[in-house]
Amino acid sequence: MVPMLQIPTTMLTTGIDVGSSAVKLVLMRTDGAKLEAVVAKRVERLRRRDPSELAARAHEELLAEANVRADQIEYIATTGEGERIEFRTGHFYGMTAHARGALHLDPAARAVLDVGGLHARALTMDERSKVVNHAMTSQCASGSGQFLENIARYLGVTLEEIGELSRQSTKPEKCSSICAVLAETDVINMVSRGIKVADILKGIHDSMAGRYVRLLMTAGAKSVALVTGGLAADVGLVAAMEQEAARQDSGIELRTHPESVYAGAIGAALWGAHRSRTLKRRGVELRGAGSP
Repeated sequence: MVPMLQIPTTMLTTGIDVGSSAVKLVLMRTDGAKLEAVVAKRVERLRRRDPSELAARAHEELLAEANVRADQIEYIATTGEGERIEFRTGHFYGMTAHARGALHLDPAARAVLDVGGLHARALTMDERSKVVNHAMTSQCASGSGQFLENIARYLGVTLEEIGELSRQSTKPEKCSSICAVLAETDVINMVSRGIKVADILKGIHDSMAGRYVRLLMTAGAKSVALVTGGLAADVGLVAAMEQEAARQDSGIELRTHPESVYAGAIGAALWGAHRSRTLKRRGVELRGAGSP
């Protein structure tokens, strides 16, 4: 009979979500029951840097910030494009991680809208974070985080300013193009016509909101949907989605959370803790976790 390995009462795990524009990391403490707490977190923009090297350095800094040794980490879980990170213990599928992370952030959530740098996806889940259905945007970048960042750069505003500017709009200018290139051409024409920046941004937000709400409806969302990803902090976009969801009488309640950008990393860390406990109950020893 294989002897059972000792399972720590409390466990430290890290989650690393490698996206198209940023790497998100969290350090989680769990006890296998109700205790699930974020100990430390950080976001690093890629800016053409190697994701694996950036993740390794950021992970070391994360542990130093929390005053935690590498050998104290039971499991290092990656998600997104994190398969290339060599010091990981295991990897989890993106939708699975986002569903678990969203449920941690908002226990009432039964759907997730994850808006990334290059695409957006919607998923529905049950009360245990099991993914029930999902839908994803096409490969066209229009409506993505990168698209909105390009528009902001052209208009001479920061991403942090976009949301509040959009909410100041009094006469939104419709932007109907679904192609990123054509949408940017629309914006150039709007500027040349003297359209106010706030009205341009509100028009873009309305266009994006229409697509996002349809995406959620396609995935079967009917109640609370948590917005995750970088654009979850865009209050103008979230407001536009709330208006669109109400206009379509969709029954969807859009919500955000201050830690929405970390949803994937949080979910990966929590799944890592679950997998570690499960394997240890079976007497399976994990390979050493820790920084490279």
